Amino acid sequence: MYRLTVVYDFPPDEEKFLKHYREVHAVLATKLPKLVAFDWGVCESPDGAKPPFFLVATLDWASKEDALAALGSPAGKEANADLANFASPDGFKMTFAEITKAR
Repeated sequence: MYRLTVVYDFPPDEEKFLKHYREVHAVLATKLPKLVAFDWGVCESPDGAKPPFFLVATLDWASKEDALAALGSPAGKEANADLANFASPDGFKMTFAEITKAR
């Protein structure tokens, strides 16, 4: 399993950000080819303190090759271009990881 994790910083207008993410960006993400799973949520801290990030999303593919092909596809390019519509260029971070199931 190959995972893309995206964390978003707190935006100036949280409601506007969530509306766009929910109604536009998440819909675009579901159209990525060979996507196995896509989950996202607003962050919380166990102790109730403000978390370091506002929102986290994970996208899974069966392989690194599938992930890279999906991100380079027309759907991937459309989702990437949409980032500018709700997130500042330095307002998010992306990481990739080969996922190993513990059990």
